[in-house]
Amino acid sequence: MNNAISRRRFSAGLGAAALAGAGLPGCSKVPDTIKIGVAQPLSGPIAGLGQDLLNGVKLAVDELNRSGVQVDGKRVAFEIVAQDDRSDPVAGRAAAQQLLDSGVVAVIGHLNSGVSIEAAPLYAARQVPQLVISTNPRITQMGLGTPFRIVANDSLQARAIGSFAATQLNAESYAVVDDGSPYGKGLADGAAAELQAARKNITVRQSFDDKTVAFADLAAKLRDERVSVIVCMLNDFQALALLEELRKIGHTRLALLGGDLVKTTDMTQGMGVVDGIYATSPVLDVTEFTTGRQFLAKYEAAFRKAPAYGGHYTYDAMYVLSEAIKKAGSAAPADITKALRTINGYAPVTGTMTWDDKGELRYGAVGVYELRKGSWELRMRSDRW
Repeated sequence: MNNAISRRRFSAGLGAAALAGAGLPGCSKVPDTIKIGVAQPLSGPIAGLGQDLLNGVKLAVDELNRSGVQVDGKRVAFEIVAQDDRSDPVAGRAAAQQLLDSGVVAVIGHLNSGVSIEAAPLYAARQVPQLVISTNPRITQMGLGTPFRIVANDSLQARAIGSFAATQLNAESYAVVDDGSPYGKGLADGAAAELQAARKNITVRQSFDDKTVAFADLAAKLRDERVSVIVCMLNDFQALALLEELRKIGHTRLALLGGDLVKTTDMTQGMGVVDGIYATSPVLDVTEFTTGRQFLAKYEAAFRKAPAYGGHYTYDAMYVLSEAIKKAGSAAPADITKALRTINGYAPVTGTMTWDDKGELRYGAVGVYELRKGSWELRMRSDRW
Protein backbone atom coordinates (compact mmCIF):
# COMPACT_ATOMS: atom_id res chain seq x y z
CA MET A 1 0.00 0.00 0.00
CA ASN A 2 2.79 2.40 0.85
CA ASN A 3 4.43 1.57 -2.49
CA ALA A 4 1.16 2.40 -4.34
CA ILE A 5 0.88 5.73 -2.55
CA SER A 6 4.51 6.49 -3.37
CA ARG A 7 3.90 5.69 -7.04
CA ARG A 8 0.85 7.96 -7.14
CA ARG A 9 2.78 10.77 -5.52
CA PHE A 10 5.69 10.29 -7.94
CA SER A 11 3.33 10.38 -10.94
CA ALA A 12 1.61 13.51 -9.62
CA GLY A 13 5.01 15.12 -9.15
CA LEU A 14 5.92 14.39 -12.75
CA GLY A 15 2.66 15.94 -13.96
CA ALA A 16 3.22 19.09 -11.92
CA ALA A 17 6.78 19.34 -13.18
CA ALA A 18 5.57 18.99 -16.77
CA LEU A 19 3.03 21.76 -16.30
CA ALA A 20 5.60 24.01 -14.68
CA GLY A 21 8.08 23.24 -17.46
CA ALA A 22 5.57 24.37 -20.08
CA GLY A 23 6.17 27.94 -19.01
CA LEU A 24 9.97 27.71 -19.07
CA PRO A 25 11.95 29.49 -21.84
CA GLY A 26 13.32 26.17 -23.05
CA CYS A 27 9.82 25.14 -24.11
CA SER A 28 9.05 28.37 -26.00
CA LYS A 29 7.83 28.02 -29.58
CA VAL A 30 10.23 30.83 -30.55
CA PRO A 31 13.23 29.32 -32.38
CA ASP A 32 16.78 29.83 -31.15
CA THR A 33 17.66 31.49 -34.47
CA ILE A 34 15.31 33.80 -36.36
CA LYS A 35 16.04 34.06 -40.08
CA ILE A 36 15.75 37.48 -41.76
CA GLY A 37 15.80 37.62 -45.56
CA VAL A 38 17.62 40.32 -47.50
CA ALA A 39 16.98 40.55 -51.24
CA GLN A 40 18.88 43.23 -53.14
CA PRO A 41 20.87 43.61 -56.37
CA LEU A 42 24.25 42.17 -55.38
CA SER A 43 25.59 41.89 -58.93
CA GLY A 44 25.33 44.06 -62.02
CA PRO A 45 25.56 47.86 -62.51
CA ILE A 46 23.96 48.85 -59.19
CA ALA A 47 25.49 46.10 -57.05
CA GLY A 48 27.20 48.76 -54.93
CA LEU A 49 23.82 50.10 -53.84
CA GLY A 50 22.48 46.64 -53.07
CA GLN A 51 25.56 45.70 -51.09
CA ASP A 52 25.23 48.89 -49.08
CA LEU A 53 21.64 47.98 -48.18
CA LEU A 54 22.78 44.51 -47.13
CA ASN A 55 25.60 46.02 -45.07
CA GLY A 56 23.10 48.13 -43.14
CA VAL A 57 21.24 44.98 -42.10
CA LYS A 58 24.50 43.20 -41.24
CA LEU A 59 25.58 46.02 -38.95
CA ALA A 60 22.24 46.03 -37.13
CA VAL A 61 22.14 42.23 -36.75
CA ASP A 62 25.67 42.16 -35.32
CA GLU A 63 24.69 44.79 -32.73
CA LEU A 64 21.39 43.13 -31.86
CA ASN A 65 22.98 39.72 -31.44
CA ARG A 66 25.63 41.16 -29.11
CA SER A 67 22.96 42.96 -27.06
CA GLY A 68 21.03 39.76 -26.29
CA VAL A 69 17.54 40.10 -27.79
CA GLN A 70 14.79 38.24 -25.94
CA VAL A 71 11.50 37.17 -27.48
CA ASP A 72 8.80 35.73 -25.21
CA GLY A 73 11.37 35.41 -22.44
CA LYS A 74 13.86 33.53 -24.61
CA ARG A 75 17.18 34.81 -25.90
CA VAL A 76 17.40 34.57 -29.68
CA ALA A 77 19.90 35.24 -32.43
CA PHE A 78 19.15 36.76 -35.82
CA GLU A 79 20.56 35.18 -38.97
CA ILE A 80 20.68 36.93 -42.34
CA VAL A 81 19.77 34.92 -45.44
CA ALA A 82 20.79 37.02 -48.45
CA GLN A 83 19.78 36.61 -52.09
CA ASP A 84 20.85 38.48 -55.22
CA ASP A 85 17.79 39.67 -57.16
CA ARG A 86 20.05 41.00 -59.97
CA SER A 87 17.73 44.01 -60.47
CA ASP A 88 15.56 41.70 -62.54
CA PRO A 89 11.89 40.82 -61.88
CA VAL A 90 12.29 37.16 -62.90
CA ALA A 91 15.42 36.75 -60.81
CA GLY A 92 13.64 38.64 -58.04
CA ARG A 93 10.81 36.11 -57.95
CA ALA A 94 13.32 33.28 -57.78
CA ALA A 95 15.21 35.04 -54.97
CA ALA A 96 11.96 35.59 -53.07
CA GLN A 97 11.01 31.93 -53.40
CA GLN A 98 14.44 30.82 -52.17
CA LEU A 99 14.12 33.06 -49.13
CA LEU A 100 10.68 31.70 -48.33
CA ASP A 101 11.86 28.12 -48.76
CA SER A 102 14.73 28.80 -46.34
CA GLY A 103 12.25 29.78 -43.62
CA VAL A 104 12.76 33.53 -43.28
CA VAL A 105 10.15 35.32 -41.15
CA ALA A 106 10.58 38.75 -42.77
CA VAL A 107 12.36 40.24 -45.79
CA ILE A 108 14.18 43.53 -46.22
CA GLY A 109 13.98 44.07 -49.98
CA HIS A 110 13.96 45.02 -52.78
CA LEU A 111 15.65 48.11 -54.25
CA ASN A 112 14.11 48.07 -57.74
CA SER A 113 10.38 48.76 -57.93
CA GLY A 114 9.79 46.29 -60.76
CA VAL A 115 11.39 43.54 -58.68
CA SER A 116 9.41 44.45 -55.56
CA ILE A 117 6.11 44.47 -57.45
CA GLU A 118 6.85 41.01 -58.89
CA ALA A 119 8.01 39.48 -55.60
CA ALA A 120 5.48 41.06 -53.22
CA PRO A 121 2.62 38.56 -53.89
CA LEU A 122 4.94 35.65 -53.02
CA TYR A 123 5.72 37.13 -49.62
CA ALA A 124 2.07 38.01 -49.03
CA ALA A 125 0.97 34.43 -49.73
CA ARG A 126 3.03 33.34 -46.71
CA GLN A 127 2.11 36.48 -44.69
CA VAL A 128 5.81 37.40 -44.59
CA PRO A 129 6.32 41.15 -44.04
CA GLN A 130 8.40 42.93 -46.68
CA LEU A 131 10.28 46.07 -45.63
CA VAL A 132 10.84 47.69 -48.97
CA ILE A 133 12.97 50.63 -50.11
CA SER A 134 11.44 50.64 -53.63
CA THR A 135 9.41 53.79 -54.25
CA ASN A 136 6.75 52.99 -56.87
CA PRO A 137 3.31 53.69 -55.27
CA ARG A 138 1.81 50.53 -56.77
CA ILE A 139 3.62 48.33 -54.23
CA THR A 140 1.33 49.44 -51.41
CA GLN A 141 -1.74 49.69 -53.64
CA MET A 142 -1.97 45.96 -54.43
CA GLY A 143 -4.00 45.21 -51.31
CA LEU A 144 -1.50 42.65 -50.02
CA GLY A 145 -1.06 43.94 -46.49
CA THR A 146 2.55 42.79 -46.13
CA PRO A 147 4.71 45.52 -47.81
CA PHE A 148 5.97 48.31 -45.51
CA ARG A 149 7.84 51.08 -47.33
CA ILE A 150 10.78 52.51 -45.39
CA VAL A 151 11.16 55.75 -47.42
CA ALA A 152 8.81 58.23 -49.11
CA ASN A 153 7.19 57.09 -52.37
CA ASP A 154 7.40 58.36 -55.94
CA SER A 155 4.25 60.47 -55.70
CA LEU A 156 6.03 62.80 -53.31
CA GLN A 157 9.28 62.58 -55.23
CA ALA A 158 7.59 63.46 -58.52
CA ARG A 159 6.14 66.57 -56.89
CA ALA A 160 9.59 67.47 -55.60
CA ILE A 161 11.16 67.06 -59.05
CA GLY A 162 8.48 69.07 -60.81
CA SER A 163 8.44 71.83 -58.21
CA PHE A 164 12.22 72.23 -58.10
CA ALA A 165 12.64 72.05 -61.89
CA ALA A 166 9.87 74.62 -62.46
CA THR A 167 10.79 77.12 -59.77
CA GLN A 168 14.53 76.75 -59.22
CA LEU A 169 15.71 75.69 -62.69
CA ASN A 170 13.34 77.84 -64.73
CA ALA A 171 13.85 77.21 -68.45
CA GLU A 172 12.24 77.77 -71.84
CA SER A 173 12.66 74.16 -72.90
CA TYR A 174 12.66 70.96 -70.80
CA ALA A 175 13.43 67.33 -71.58
CA VAL A 176 12.13 64.33 -69.62
CA VAL A 177 13.85 60.99 -70.21
CA ASP A 178 13.63 57.66 -68.39
CA ASP A 179 14.91 54.07 -68.38
CA GLY A 180 11.53 52.43 -69.09
CA SER A 181 11.41 50.68 -65.71
CA PRO A 182 8.40 50.95 -63.38
CA TYR A 183 10.53 53.20 -61.18
CA GLY A 184 12.01 55.41 -63.87
CA LYS A 185 9.02 55.76 -66.17
CA GLY A 186 6.56 56.20 -63.32
CA LEU A 187 8.66 58.93 -61.75
CA ALA A 188 9.26 60.63 -65.11
CA ASP A 189 5.52 60.63 -65.92
CA GLY A 190 4.75 62.16 -62.53
CA ALA A 191 7.43 64.83 -62.93
CA ALA A 192 6.21 65.65 -66.46
CA ALA A 193 2.67 66.11 -65.13
CA GLU A 194 3.96 68.50 -62.49
CA LEU A 195 5.86 70.52 -65.12
CA GLN A 196 2.81 70.68 -67.38
CA ALA A 197 0.69 71.87 -64.47
CA ALA A 198 3.27 74.65 -64.00
CA ARG A 199 2.85 75.49 -67.72
CA LYS A 200 6.40 74.49 -68.63
CA ASN A 201 7.36 73.47 -72.17
CA ILE A 202 8.52 69.83 -72.50
CA THR A 203 10.06 69.59 -75.97
CA VAL A 204 11.70 66.15 -75.59
CA ARG A 205 10.01 63.18 -73.88
CA GLN A 206 11.70 59.81 -74.44
CA SER A 207 12.02 56.37 -72.84
CA PHE A 208 14.91 53.92 -73.20
CA ASP A 209 15.72 50.68 -71.41
CA ASP A 210 17.81 50.45 -68.26
CA LYS A 211 20.96 49.33 -70.08
CA THR A 212 21.16 51.84 -72.95
CA VAL A 213 24.34 53.95 -73.05
CA ALA A 214 24.20 55.09 -76.70
CA PHE A 215 22.84 58.63 -76.46
CA ALA A 216 24.33 60.45 -79.45
CA ASP A 217 20.92 60.88 -81.12
CA LEU A 218 19.32 62.10 -77.88
CA ALA A 219 22.13 64.60 -77.32
CA ALA A 220 21.63 66.02 -80.81
CA LYS A 221 17.88 66.31 -80.22
CA LEU A 222 18.47 68.15 -76.93
CA ARG A 223 20.74 70.58 -78.73
CA ASP A 224 18.30 71.13 -81.60
CA GLU A 225 15.42 71.78 -79.18
CA ARG A 226 17.64 74.09 -77.09
CA VAL A 227 16.85 72.15 -73.94
CA SER A 228 18.41 73.72 -70.86
CA VAL A 229 16.95 71.42 -68.16
CA ILE A 230 16.98 67.62 -68.42
CA VAL A 231 14.78 65.69 -66.01
CA CYS A 232 16.77 62.47 -66.18
CA MET A 233 15.26 59.30 -64.71
CA LEU A 234 18.17 57.10 -65.73
CA ASN A 235 20.81 55.18 -63.78
CA ASP A 236 24.04 56.99 -62.95
CA PHE A 237 26.12 55.21 -65.63
CA GLN A 238 23.50 56.17 -68.24
CA ALA A 239 23.44 59.79 -67.11
CA LEU A 240 27.24 59.91 -67.37
CA ALA A 241 27.07 58.47 -70.90
CA LEU A 242 24.55 61.17 -71.86
CA LEU A 243 26.75 63.91 -70.39
CA GLU A 244 29.68 62.64 -72.43
CA GLU A 245 27.67 62.88 -75.67
CA LEU A 246 26.56 66.41 -74.74
CA ARG A 247 30.20 67.36 -74.13
CA LYS A 248 31.20 66.02 -77.53
CA ILE A 249 28.71 68.28 -79.34
CA GLY A 250 29.25 71.29 -77.09
CA HIS A 251 25.74 71.49 -75.68
CA THR A 252 26.65 71.90 -72.02
CA ARG A 253 24.90 75.08 -70.87
CA LEU A 254 22.21 73.14 -69.10
CA ALA A 255 21.24 71.47 -65.82
CA LEU A 256 20.56 67.79 -65.22
CA LEU A 257 18.09 66.82 -62.51
CA GLY A 258 17.94 63.12 -61.72
CA GLY A 259 16.32 60.71 -59.32
CA ASP A 260 17.91 58.88 -56.43
CA LEU A 261 19.77 56.42 -58.70
CA VAL A 262 21.74 59.42 -59.99
CA LYS A 263 22.64 60.52 -56.46
CA THR A 264 25.76 58.36 -56.24
CA THR A 265 29.48 58.88 -55.77
CA ASP A 266 30.12 57.81 -59.39
CA MET A 267 28.26 60.89 -60.64
CA THR A 268 31.18 63.04 -59.49
CA GLN A 269 32.75 61.99 -62.80
CA GLY A 270 30.27 64.31 -64.51
CA MET A 271 31.17 67.42 -62.52
CA GLY A 272 32.08 70.37 -64.69
CA VAL A 273 30.59 68.93 -67.87
CA VAL A 274 27.34 70.90 -67.55
CA ASP A 275 26.28 73.93 -65.52
CA GLY A 276 24.69 71.92 -62.73
CA ILE A 277 23.87 68.38 -61.64
CA TYR A 278 21.02 67.83 -59.16
CA ALA A 279 19.24 64.83 -57.73
CA THR A 280 16.13 64.21 -55.70
CA SER A 281 15.95 61.36 -53.26
CA PRO A 282 13.64 59.93 -50.62
CA VAL A 283 16.82 58.42 -49.16
CA LEU A 284 18.04 61.37 -47.12
CA ASP A 285 21.77 61.59 -46.56
CA VAL A 286 22.93 60.01 -43.33
CA THR A 287 24.69 63.23 -42.25
CA GLU A 288 21.33 65.02 -42.09
CA PHE A 289 20.40 63.06 -38.97
CA THR A 290 21.56 63.76 -35.42
CA THR A 291 23.10 60.33 -34.93
CA GLY A 292 24.28 60.03 -38.53
CA ARG A 293 27.94 60.65 -37.71
CA GLN A 294 27.91 57.81 -35.18
CA PHE A 295 26.44 55.49 -37.80
CA LEU A 296 29.07 56.55 -40.32
CA ALA A 297 31.89 55.78 -37.91
CA LYS A 298 30.48 52.32 -37.14
CA TYR A 299 29.82 51.55 -40.80
CA GLU A 300 33.29 52.58 -41.94
CA ALA A 301 34.92 50.59 -39.13
CA ALA A 302 32.92 47.49 -40.10
CA PHE A 303 33.22 47.64 -43.89
CA ARG A 304 36.29 49.83 -44.51
CA LYS A 305 34.37 52.16 -46.82
CA ALA A 306 31.72 54.85 -46.73
CA PRO A 307 28.02 54.04 -47.32
CA ALA A 308 27.00 54.16 -50.96
CA TYR A 309 23.26 54.71 -50.69
CA GLY A 310 20.72 53.87 -47.99
CA GLY A 311 22.34 51.45 -45.59
CA HIS A 312 21.17 53.61 -42.68
CA TYR A 313 17.55 52.95 -43.68
CA THR A 314 17.95 49.17 -43.77
CA TYR A 315 19.90 49.38 -40.51
CA ASP A 316 16.93 51.18 -38.95
CA ALA A 317 14.47 48.76 -40.59
CA MET A 318 16.23 45.83 -38.92
CA TYR A 319 16.00 47.51 -35.52
CA VAL A 320 12.29 48.23 -35.97
CA LEU A 321 11.73 44.67 -37.20
CA SER A 322 13.43 43.41 -34.04
CA GLU A 323 11.09 45.54 -31.93
CA ALA A 324 8.07 44.16 -33.81
CA ILE A 325 9.21 40.58 -33.17
CA LYS A 326 9.63 41.35 -29.47
CA LYS A 327 6.24 43.07 -29.35
CA ALA A 328 4.61 40.10 -31.06
CA GLY A 329 6.35 37.69 -28.70
CA SER A 330 6.56 35.44 -31.72
CA ALA A 331 8.59 34.62 -34.79
CA ALA A 332 5.51 33.73 -36.82
CA PRO A 333 5.36 35.96 -39.95
CA ALA A 334 1.64 36.78 -39.49
CA ASP A 335 2.26 37.91 -35.90
CA ILE A 336 5.20 40.08 -36.97
CA THR A 337 3.14 41.67 -39.75
CA LYS A 338 0.37 42.46 -37.27
CA ALA A 339 2.87 44.07 -34.87
CA LEU A 340 4.40 46.19 -37.65
CA ARG A 341 0.99 47.64 -38.48
CA THR A 342 0.69 49.20 -35.05
CA ILE A 343 4.28 49.84 -34.03
CA ASN A 344 5.90 53.24 -33.59
CA GLY A 345 9.37 51.82 -33.89
CA TYR A 346 12.53 53.48 -32.66
CA ALA A 347 14.92 53.88 -35.59
CA PRO A 348 18.45 54.68 -34.32
CA VAL A 349 19.42 56.94 -37.25
CA THR A 350 16.26 58.32 -38.88
CA GLY A 351 14.29 58.59 -35.64
CA THR A 352 11.16 56.52 -36.10
CA MET A 353 9.39 54.21 -38.51
CA THR A 354 5.62 53.96 -38.40
CA TRP A 355 3.20 53.18 -41.21
CA ASP A 356 -0.30 54.07 -42.33
CA ASP A 357 -2.93 51.44 -43.12
CA LYS A 358 -1.52 50.92 -46.63
CA GLY A 359 2.06 50.41 -45.49
CA GLU A 360 3.34 53.86 -46.47
CA LEU A 361 5.88 55.44 -44.16
CA ARG A 362 4.45 58.35 -42.19
CA TYR A 363 6.53 61.54 -42.37
CA GLY A 364 8.71 60.37 -45.25
CA ALA A 365 10.54 63.29 -46.87
CA VAL A 366 12.27 63.99 -50.20
CA GLY A 367 15.46 66.02 -50.47
CA VAL A 368 16.96 67.90 -53.42
CA TYR A 369 20.74 67.79 -53.66
CA GLU A 370 23.35 69.56 -55.78
CA LEU A 371 26.68 68.03 -56.77
CA ARG A 372 29.35 70.44 -55.59
CA LYS A 373 33.04 70.05 -54.80
CA GLY A 374 32.88 66.31 -55.17
CA SER A 375 29.91 65.64 -52.91
CA TRP A 376 26.14 65.98 -52.78
CA GLU A 377 24.97 69.01 -50.82
CA LEU A 378 21.38 69.38 -49.62
CA ARG A 379 19.52 72.29 -51.23
CA MET A 380 16.10 71.72 -49.65
CA ARG A 381 13.85 68.96 -48.31
CA SER A 382 10.20 68.58 -47.41
CA ASP A 383 7.53 66.01 -46.59
CA ARG A 384 4.84 68.21 -48.20
CA TRP A 385 6.11 69.22 -51.65
